[in-house]
Amino acid sequence: MTEHVQTKTEIKAVLTRFQARPRKRLGQHFLIDGNLMRRLAAAAELGNDDTVLEVGAGTGGLTDLLAARAKRVVAVEIDPVLQAILRERFAGKANFELIASDALASRNRLADELLGILNDLSPVDRSHFKLVANLPYSIAAPLLVNLLLCDTPPVLCCFTVQKEVADRFAASPRTKNYGPLSVLFQALCEIQAFAILPPSAFWPEPKVASTMLRITPATEPVYAGGSPARLMRLVRGGFASRRKTLRFNLRKHLGREATAELDRHVDLARRAEELCVAEWVALEVLVAGAANRRQET
Repeated sequence: MTEHVQTKTEIKAVLTRFQARPRKRLGQHFLIDGNLMRRLAAAAELGNDDTVLEVGAGTGGLTDLLAARAKRVVAVEIDPVLQAILRERFAGKANFELIASDALASRNRLADELLGILNDLSPVDRSHFKLVANLPYSIAAPLLVNLLLCDTPPVLCCFTVQKEVADRFAASPRTKNYGPLSVLFQALCEIQAFAILPPSAFWPEPKVASTMLRITPATEPVYAGGSPARLMRLVRGGFASRRKTLRFNLRKHLGREATAELDRHVDLARRAEELCVAEWVALEVLVAGAANRRQET
């Protein structure tokens, strides 16, 4: 039996009843294609043991599908009107809980309430923690980075995001989309794009296409061990000025002495976009080793 999901007419009706409309400032674009919504939920392969995080729950269309499949759904919604709609829609639903705030405390930190929930997950629940969401465009990239770098990263992420952002995850060196996101996610994850969504799949229509992605930890990660957060800091430092050399950027990030030591082992006359993911990982290992030696002396 095909599950019913919210239609455009139903979304408009509930917003009208709450005297609301989509808020451009919050980048609200509601997915109205039921087949795509079901496809997103199916890609997550949800089961009775799963805890699901949904950021940007909106009027609850996708939430319906998640709550029917998972053990627990933690929905995050920043808009007070949509919070009221969700509370009404899922009143009495035992496996639903709402975080009525932004998912991020800052660009570099998850919100405290969300962090508290993740830190309180049992070891078993951590192994069944997944992100499934139509992510708000404005916070998608920093949210995903912070989730990947936190102490309780999802074991699977299935989400819709602006196509331009999705392209950055899988970008190759020497291309305009290649940057810190590309390095971090390719070093740690396997990335699969499984649907391209036209603007007409949403209401109101955005001006850009979107992509559905499935991201899982790599079976054989390029970056095994070490500190992903430290790798991300190094890559961000290296890409600080894309037109400048690594030597110029890393002097500002690491200091002259540490950069001079690296210069004896690596060609720092190149630009950040010229290094492949494996080279970035090797560079981070060199940086960490040099830092440890300085601490020992």
